[in-house]
Amino acid sequence: MALVLHAGRTNKNVYKTLIAAEYTGVKVALAPNFEMGVSNKTPEFLKMNPIGKVPVLETPDGPIFESNAIARYVTRLKADNPLYGLSSIDYAHIEQWIDFGSLEIDANIVNWFRPRMGRAVYLPPAEEAAIAALKRALGALNTHLASCTYLVGDSVTLADIIMTCNLFMGFTKLMTKSFTSEFPHVERYFWTMVNQPNFKKVLGEVKQTDSVPAVQSAKKPAQAKESAKPKAKEEPKKEAKKEPAKPKAEAEEEEAPKPKPKNPLDLLPPSKMILDDWKRLYSNTKTNFREVAIKGFWDMYDPEGYSLWFCDYKYNDENTVSFVTLNKVGGFLQRMDLARKYAFGKMLIIGANPPYKVKGLWLFRGQEIPEFVMNECYDMELYEWTKVDISDENQKELVSQMIEDQEPFEGEPLLDAKCFK
Repeated sequence: MALVLHAGRTNKNVYKTLIAAEYTGVKVALAPNFEMGVSNKTPEFLKMNPIGKVPVLETPDGPIFESNAIARYVTRLKADNPLYGLSSIDYAHIEQWIDFGSLEIDANIVNWFRPRMGRAVYLPPAEEAAIAALKRALGALNTHLASCTYLVGDSVTLADIIMTCNLFMGFTKLMTKSFTSEFPHVERYFWTMVNQPNFKKVLGEVKQTDSVPAVQSAKKPAQAKESAKPKAKEEPKKEAKKEPAKPKAEAEEEEAPKPKPKNPLDLLPPSKMILDDWKRLYSNTKTNFREVAIKGFWDMYDPEGYSLWFCDYKYNDENTVSFVTLNKVGGFLQRMDLARKYAFGKMLIIGANPPYKVKGLWLFRGQEIPEFVMNECYDMELYEWTKVDISDENQKELVSQMIEDQEPFEGEPLLDAKCFK
């Protein structure tokens, strides 16, 4: 039985297997007449992958799903395949870059792309977070590629195949030249890879996008279907012109939960503190921070419209690895994007040696921590929250020190300080 790959021809996850097959000398046939949304819903397909996702590789020993697993399988069909390196450390580094490409590059490109195509809810703060995380990953990749042509060793490996396919959607759909020019070594790497003969057989001519696609409304298809109905509704007009109009209006009212319910914080009495003005002052103050930014904060602060909170991580004894602790805090800030309009925060990672202490300061609109934040950001329960009493000069000074990233803080050096604004 030949190897049969079930998926559409233009799926970048299919390219991984097809390119690996070219290098390995294995024949992989695409399933004929595959139609996404139809072929992957059949009982036969769902036996191979119960959740109906593509690609799936049909083999003599049974089906395989998940694109990286399929590419690995095809690569291993050839003994001592150089795509897997020449040593154990090569193999480990190849696996390392496969994981990096999937978790840091591909995941953030997808999180940027899907909402713009109307396949997920478009939230500007979420897009900003995805782009920021992608840039961070591309920066790390750029640094690595500054001194090498390939990710591992001196020739193409499976890591290069998967990384290039993960970058493919970014270069062709989202990342314009002005975006990628910040990462010249990534650019050079990508164009080197896609012009390799075995890549070119599968990808053809690759062109970089000139623009980021406009945001597509997920509701547009439904509206288009309704606009096609007038012909069917012309007949009832003869009998009674106004009667059909009533259900139509009612249907539109039911369909139009466009004005979303207001956030309770938007219904609070106006505050003299303009949060964006404070964030701008914080970002733009480069010198005399205590005299300019801290003084400006207390001049702006409205204790009736806002409240300040200390948070202390409950499980500091677990913070034994610096980068894991930093990632933990970074993930918390990313998940707090839903509160960006109503909050400002500082998170300090404290200590020269493990275990590291994590302590935060948060400014929230209103007198309590917003309920939607407590409900939707699971990290909140990992911290002890204490409302700041600004009539206590010691607490007020601690707030100033945390905004300023004062070091030493409580007698200890700072490993890092992160800001949510």
